[in-house]
Amino acid sequence: MHGKEHNPPHIHVIYGEYMSAIEINTLEVLEGDLPNKALNLVIEWIKLHRKEILQMWNSQEFRTIMPLE
Repeated sequence: MHGKEHNPPHIHVIYGEYMSAIEINTLEVLEGDLPNKALNLVIEWIKLHRKEILQMWNSQEFRTIMPLE
């Protein structure tokens, strides 16, 4: 996954021994895999914070976004 920081806009997810890259706009898993429960939580989180995530992607100014409650 390293060296592939390019469009489409995506996030990297690490969950235990699992790693994945998920496209922000389509929610498609670009590479790797996650257990279904974890994937569903990540998708829900992206949907809630898509605008903020895309702003960070475009500006490369990273900050913390609150997790799901």
